[in-house]
Amino acid sequence: MTFGKGCHLHLIDGSSFVFRAYHALPPLTRKSDGLPIGAVAGFCNMLQRYINSDHGNDAPTHVAVIFDKGSHTFRNDLYDAYKANRDEMPADLRPQIPLTRAASEAFNIPAKELEGYEADDIIATLACQARKAGGRVTIVSSDKDLMQLVGGGVEMLDAMKNRRIDVEGVEEKFGVPPERVVDVQALAGDSVDNIPGAPGIGIKTAALLINEYGTLEELLDRAEEIPQPKRRQTLIEHRGQIELSRKLVELDCNTPLDFTIDDLELRDPDPDKLLSFLTEMEFRTLSKRVADALGVEPPAIPEPTAAETGEQAAPDWPAIDPDAYERISTMEALDAWLNRISAQGFVAVDTETTSLDEMRAELVGVSLATEPGRACYIPLAHRQGTDDLFGNDAPVQGQLDRDAVLQRLKPMLEDDAILKIGQNIKYDAKILARLGLGVSPIDDTMLLSYALNSGLHGHGMDTLSERYLSHTPIPIKSLLGGGKSAITFDRVDVDEAVKYAAEDADVTLRLWHVFKPRLHRERVTTVYETLERPLVPVLARMERDGILVDRGTLSRMSGKFAQKMAALEAEIHQLAGENFNVGSPKQLGEILFDKLGYEGGTRGKTGAWATGADVLEDLATEHELPARVLDWRALAKLKSTYTDALQDHIHPETGRVHTSYVQTGANTGRLASTDPNLQNIPVRSEEGRRIREAFIADKGNVLVSLDYSQIELRILAHVADIGELKQAFRDGLDIHAMTASEMFDVPMDQMTPDIRRRAKAINFGVIYGISGFGLARNLRIPRAEAQAFIDRYFERFPGIRAYMDSTIAFAKEHGHVETLFGRRIHTPEISARGPRAGFARRAAINAPIQGSAADIIRRAMIRMPAAIEGMPARMLLQVHDELLFEVAEDAADDLIAAAREVMEGAAEPAVRIDVPLTVDAGRGANWAEAH
Repeated sequence: MTFGKGCHLHLIDGSSFVFRAYHALPPLTRKSDGLPIGAVAGFCNMLQRYINSDHGNDAPTHVAVIFDKGSHTFRNDLYDAYKANRDEMPADLRPQIPLTRAASEAFNIPAKELEGYEADDIIATLACQARKAGGRVTIVSSDKDLMQLVGGGVEMLDAMKNRRIDVEGVEEKFGVPPERVVDVQALAGDSVDNIPGAPGIGIKTAALLINEYGTLEELLDRAEEIPQPKRRQTLIEHRGQIELSRKLVELDCNTPLDFTIDDLELRDPDPDKLLSFLTEMEFRTLSKRVADALGVEPPAIPEPTAAETGEQAAPDWPAIDPDAYERISTMEALDAWLNRISAQGFVAVDTETTSLDEMRAELVGVSLATEPGRACYIPLAHRQGTDDLFGNDAPVQGQLDRDAVLQRLKPMLEDDAILKIGQNIKYDAKILARLGLGVSPIDDTMLLSYALNSGLHGHGMDTLSERYLSHTPIPIKSLLGGGKSAITFDRVDVDEAVKYAAEDADVTLRLWHVFKPRLHRERVTTVYETLERPLVPVLARMERDGILVDRGTLSRMSGKFAQKMAALEAEIHQLAGENFNVGSPKQLGEILFDKLGYEGGTRGKTGAWATGADVLEDLATEHELPARVLDWRALAKLKSTYTDALQDHIHPETGRVHTSYVQTGANTGRLASTDPNLQNIPVRSEEGRRIREAFIADKGNVLVSLDYSQIELRILAHVADIGELKQAFRDGLDIHAMTASEMFDVPMDQMTPDIRRRAKAINFGVIYGISGFGLARNLRIPRAEAQAFIDRYFERFPGIRAYMDSTIAFAKEHGHVETLFGRRIHTPEISARGPRAGFARRAAINAPIQGSAADIIRRAMIRMPAAIEGMPARMLLQVHDELLFEVAEDAADDLIAAAREVMEGAAEPAVRIDVPLTVDAGRGANWAEAH
């Protein structure tokens, strides 16, 4: 076929696919010879997923995968420092590069590369040729450098996010149309590729200049007219450097190709060739999936291999078939299932309910699975239509009595000899607990995945099913609908409910078979068995207990916040010289940048000035008005998010707020609080702290707070082996004052609150890899002063820098970091390029510290029920390093003594930390008094 009008060329950025594949999976090797194949496995899966996608009207007629070849290109001849900052290719990736080319050819997709040119140049040349010929082009990549090609029939597709990037998308990213992207990039430069650009000019400022002057050439010719002195001087002094940068970023549309677009015509893969390659790589699951798609027999690969995650799954599992599941309509059928479960000793369990709120949801049905492909659903409370003139619901016929079924299920669910398997089983346990049923012992596939794969991907059932079973479960939205017309599960047709609910149990059981054997092989059994599984019943109990909240206190606070906001508005109006709507970003932008002329403003694609928190925090280091706007916004958030919204979360029967804890909410092991989030109530401001006054103890009780003192700094002192900090903790010194004394040469007896505050910000900021830019925002001081503080800190405590460097090196070598207790946090982007690299490195440095602290408080929580058993007390909340209890007033001392002993000794015997863990305790009628 001659390429022309009506044709559609897809160009896959092969290098992007390879690096994404490499960082998406843990290191994998071919079992037969130990050859690294993780990137090849991921690359093949991405190709196969792309091929099987329904492209609709965007289906290709021509396709190619484009790769980089070598590292020296014509750009290195222009500028020898081009890409000089890039890390070397990981050693285990290098042998996989030729295999990814072979994989493309195996899928019958041409793999193209050219010595001396980058893949982007080949893509640019083909895109320009195709556009000239009248055809369409889709570039399968999210690389910003390729955005200069968009337009005139050329668009981009981010395959990972299934998001198309058109002209508007480019303008949103760069602030200019595609034809001006190279001008913006030339000014902004690129630290990853070592493109110099104009010092001090970023993307937003560059876009502002190009939009004002039209082109880079026009801008440079008229640089003398620029009103800002520093900006004017930069452009004049660095013109040659900027013009060189433009040559480096502009793609070459005249690359001398040794093939034509016609050579890239879409072809079906040859089954023998493709399956032969997949067999050689020992990709069992992918081989079977491809063979099924091609309608041929899958090749036999004798032994399971670690080449694909979860390959230990039974090879003879039947395909997932929702039509094959059983509806339980008689007690005899239920008894047969219970007998089978009792005989084998494990079962997957799932509940269907009317709501995600476990404290208000009603049970609709229960599903069970005993082996892959064998699952059932027991409908209990499905309804349809109305039964009488009063609008009462009519129950669906053929359902079993709920109480009778629960009475039958109770012995099995509480039998210590039968393992109950669930996906986020805490939810199901809470639903059943409200009906008088316990669920024990348990395994949780969500937590199994979390222990194995933290940092690699999400742990929801649909994500896990697609990744490890190559199956997309029935979406709940297809049953319930969406928006105002959405229904609850009790209104779902029972036959459809059977397919959906039983499939959930079936998928859960299959995932358990995949994950459970991996715990031992990957040496994370202890993490799962001591930090994850035993925490489930502890959290379930805390969530059911909830915490008492005084609605009247919240209401009064809302009124006071409204008054303070009004006072701040008046102050802001005075500073602005006129009245305006402080809550309007558009009006605020006009005041800041049009009227007052503050520098640093940028406009969005609508033309309005950007006034986000980052913009205001920068301006607040120099100006009063944006600082007051930030204060006003903080109060507005407290009012809307807490004092107003928390009233809606008070349970009508208990009078308490029942938050839910997510064990998998952070890669490091920290718990997340949701619906409502009680962990983000601000404590730095007086207003934020006062919100805690609304959380109260019941009559005759007090609230007791026990809080680890500076636990992350103590762990840092231990893991980084910082003698001065360790000794200070052993001596019980004020660590922030000591740090300030060390850094600023101020004697302890002359310490001021401001100096201590700055040292405290640095102490905690360093743990999170804070930059001078970030510290300047926190302290509202100039960036140079903030950076000087950080530099001084590393000079005083060189062990911290050594720890950071060694942690990054470990992450690059192993693909993960570890807490003191063996929790693995994978770091798939540790060798990434651009801004992602900085974020990945900061996360890798912080994870062992924050993760170890999270593990310690988990260990304390797990031990706590036994320690306080028999006391008139219950553990209510966990907020970062704090545990909050409700206890009879006369038993508070006993509780504090028992809980403190558990918390201070929680690391042992697994880990002996060089510094003492100390716990501060407080009590009061409300949370504010106790903390």
